[in-house]
Amino acid sequence: MSKRRERDYEPVTVPFAATPAGKPPSVRDWAHPSVWTDRMLTTLEQGVRGGRWHTLIDKVYAPLNLFTASSHVIGNRGAAGVDHQTVDQFLAHRQRELERLHEALRTDHYRPRAVQRVWIPKPGSQEQRPLGIPTVRDRVVQAALRHVLEPIFDITFSEHSYGFRHGRGCHHALERVEELLSAGNVYVVDADLKSYFDTISKPRLMTRIREKVSDSRVLRLVEKFLEQGVMDGLREWTPEKGTPQGAVLSPLLANIYLNPLDHRLEEAGLALVRYADDFVILCRTREDADRALELVRRWVEENDLALHPTKTRIVDARTENFEFLGYRLGGRLRLPRAKSLKKFKDAVREKTRRTNGHSLPYLCARLSSQLRGWFIYFRHCHWSIFHDLDGWIRTRLRSILRRRRKRHGRARGRDLQRWPNSFFHQQGLYCLSTAHVGFVQSSGR
Repeated sequence: MSKRRERDYEPVTVPFAATPAGKPPSVRDWAHPSVWTDRMLTTLEQGVRGGRWHTLIDKVYAPLNLFTASSHVIGNRGAAGVDHQTVDQFLAHRQRELERLHEALRTDHYRPRAVQRVWIPKPGSQEQRPLGIPTVRDRVVQAALRHVLEPIFDITFSEHSYGFRHGRGCHHALERVEELLSAGNVYVVDADLKSYFDTISKPRLMTRIREKVSDSRVLRLVEKFLEQGVMDGLREWTPEKGTPQGAVLSPLLANIYLNPLDHRLEEAGLALVRYADDFVILCRTREDADRALELVRRWVEENDLALHPTKTRIVDARTENFEFLGYRLGGRLRLPRAKSLKKFKDAVREKTRRTNGHSLPYLCARLSSQLRGWFIYFRHCHWSIFHDLDGWIRTRLRSILRRRRKRHGRARGRDLQRWPNSFFHQQGLYCLSTAHVGFVQSSGR
């Protein structure tokens, strides 16, 4: 093995730790005051008697909690469900709608409607994945229920579970991965759960919820959502497994289901970094990686899930790449993964068709909004990707201008002198390379 391969993993661009994501807040900082009083929070921290929470349903249908939940749903907008009621229509009659929900929940007459199923493309592939759209009313009730349940379960979650949690995000997870790689944990179990949200066992999930909640009406309410029908075209059916992606409650339920795996791996002395169903385990030796993968395989089989047969593998990050949360990590360069890059380019192509009739300043403004958001997430990549993308984007804009001069084909030759890079800067186009130079300087690299 060469000296290069023997060396520990070394970041070659701005480390994630150079711009730390910050310490996650405590549950007191985000638990909704419409539900969680100081006394309840103290009980949460000290541990409730018997380990399970009683009498929670009144917190779910409390008018203030429903109002707060409706504000969350209205703010997120979203499409109408099977009843065709839009967010704006709900807002127009908000008080009356909340009174109806309060009474239905209080008297145990609330029944959720079927979930509208739509199919959306998977980034970077020809496949599609199902997305469930509950009605606005059901989203409000789910949000109110989440306000009650989330603190109870969140304090049991692993420190290194980052998905769909307050004050935690992708950059926290990536920072942790980099920290482990730098410490010599270069053997990476790159695991992929096949169709995770669609294969969660409902009985096992309810068992895990009952470990912390004993209020029978709250448990029945969760079961009602798990047993919701699915409207796919003109056909309504009830899935035997899974939680619908797109439902307000689904991310919390997904974390509850995988929480035992997190703790089992930690008890085995293994370093897991998980974001929802996307996770990696970083080990010092190949033997530890083999042991970790076998442990995961056993747990997954015991819990009615499945690992993807081709996407699950063990990687030596000193010489091989692995993908995690949109990044391609390992080896010498840190870059966006191929699917992330394709999704980005497809969005740019859509905005820069040669036949579009918009003015150049308008196009630059639309592109700049997308470019800023993309750079904020991928700013830790190697500088070369930003240089290449800037050139590609300017070529597409020059091609538009060339066509408007009745010339065919891609921009070339004199087009580069006719419309130099500085011209697009004057038109307001966001420059990824310039943004990266500023980022490197501000981070002290």
